[in-house]
Amino acid sequence: MNITAVILAAGQGTRMRSTLPKVLHPLLGRSLIWYTLEATREVTGAKPVVIIGHGAEPIRQAIGDAAQLILQEPQLGTGHALMQAEGLLQGKSDTILVIAADMPLLTPVTLKRLVQAHTAPAGQREKTPVITLLAALSDDAHGFGRLIRNADGEVQAVVEEAQATPEQLRLRELNTSVYCFTAPWLWSALHRIPLSPKGEYYLTDLVAVAVADGLAVQAVVVEDSGEAIGINTRVHLAEAEAILRHRINQTWMLAGVTLIDPNTTYIEPGVEVGQDTIIWPNTHLQGATKIGEACNLGPNSLIRDTRIGDRCKVLASVVEKAVLEDEVDIGPYAHLRKGAHLARGVHMGNFGEVKNSYLGPGTKMGHFSYLGDATLGSGVNIGAGTITCNFDGKQKNPTEIGAGAFIGSDTMLVAPVKLGEGAVTGAGAVVTKDIPAHTLAVGMPARAIRKLEKRE
Repeated sequence: MNITAVILAAGQGTRMRSTLPKVLHPLLGRSLIWYTLEATREVTGAKPVVIIGHGAEPIRQAIGDAAQLILQEPQLGTGHALMQAEGLLQGKSDTILVIAADMPLLTPVTLKRLVQAHTAPAGQREKTPVITLLAALSDDAHGFGRLIRNADGEVQAVVEEAQATPEQLRLRELNTSVYCFTAPWLWSALHRIPLSPKGEYYLTDLVAVAVADGLAVQAVVVEDSGEAIGINTRVHLAEAEAILRHRINQTWMLAGVTLIDPNTTYIEPGVEVGQDTIIWPNTHLQGATKIGEACNLGPNSLIRDTRIGDRCKVLASVVEKAVLEDEVDIGPYAHLRKGAHLARGVHMGNFGEVKNSYLGPGTKMGHFSYLGDATLGSGVNIGAGTITCNFDGKQKNPTEIGAGAFIGSDTMLVAPVKLGEGAVTGAGAVVTKDIPAHTLAVGMPARAIRKLEKRE
């Protein structure tokens, strides 16, 4: 059985009141259409076809090669949008799965149920349908049309909310605009959709076309109506984010992660968290972040695109594109920027910042310090107020500090500069020249005053 998914993403989305195409609005760190792309790819095992129209170029750039793109121009409704795929798909697929790009909460499990119901062997049902649509039971219609059934319970039509009578508006069975079509029938039926009073062609009218042909239309009801939220406004977007956050947080708690307050914990799709990690309130885990086991994160921390080892602590800090090996603790109010790499057992206290630097095992950086473009050996002590002066107005320059060095408080390290193993600077030193190993340097500018004994 050959199934192709077609994602409808050509709509203007005027109710979002935004210059950004609706399907590119972010939902927990990903665009709306990303969720639909992922779900359909898992169901069909192949790239979907995406129909684009309004905002075509930014959508094209966002999707890249994740789908086959077809431009609908002009945009004359959902039925007209699907017609644009006929030339590409006719004769190549037995079943066409159609879904709107603004339904990010639909899971692969639900879509597989829909496909299986449509493609079940003839012996397992009374009639073979040409349309199987996904329905939802809800008191909040979210703008969806209503399913109309006859006395025998057979689907006869879909009435859009704007055209529904008061009696029809009271119906709770909603058409979610997700369909499976039998392909040979679909391509001919599309050309028999009547033109609406608005001058458009609607997929919902295919139900009436099938009934007029004497063919079966069946409905599969989604088990969790929360999956069937279509995003038309920013209110809907917020509702969807709350549902998605709950779904993700519940998954991690069942996997052995403690969330002190799930309602204020934000974990994006794609993040990995090891068991026995504790996440405190108002902590955000974003992007390609991977957290080890038995860590303690937050409260009030933001961790993005970062790899954190086991038994680490991050208190009230911002960590971006960094690496923390095992047993590192930072914060409160620390900032790790791109390229920061803290080796095993590093301690970084309050109001410190590290950018594009390596801190060797066991190094201590207590507070109020900045290290940029620096390489530190093991067991280095960074005194309060230490700064690497790494930018000369034209380029960034490196600082190298050997193992066991002791940097006194308020030391200015004017890069490029090297401090040897076991070197020591006095408080307030301004280091403009290299300091040999096991040498004490003091003053402004700093000068070497004596050699030191090696410390064990």
